[in-house]
Amino acid sequence: MKLPAHVLFRKGLSLILWRPRGILDQALVNQIVAFIDTAESRASKPFNRFTDLSALDMVDLNFRFVFEIALHRRLTAAPKPPVKSAFYVTSPATTHYAKLHAMLTEYSPLDVSLFTDRTAAAEWLGVPDEALIMP
Repeated sequence: MKLPAHVLFRKGLSLILWRPRGILDQALVNQIVAFIDTAESRASKPFNRFTDLSALDMVDLNFRFVFEIALHRRLTAAPKPPVKSAFYVTSPATTHYAKLHAMLTEYSPLDVSLFTDRTAAAEWLGVPDEALIMP
């Protein structure tokens, strides 16, 4: 399976890293969600996620879209084991939308948490700090 742009899979750690750049819009989110859906259906074991939102110039999303994505993720994650999804946020806009996603996926197998410190995110995910750095 071909990885989308700005995605790295650390197989030994069962971890997907995504560092989108430019504008985070519906098309970009739809692309990563489709990739994760496919990867989950093919994976023999669950994998955690780390999303680094620090390279974004702008967020162009709305509540309805984030709600629909969160509902989709809840429904596709429901029959699977729990996974952790860490969001590294560095701006009010990225914090807002990551918090919204976290709130909408509460009480599902998706354990979403926000971080302003990579070391704390690595610790929460149970991986070494350097595992969260993308080349």
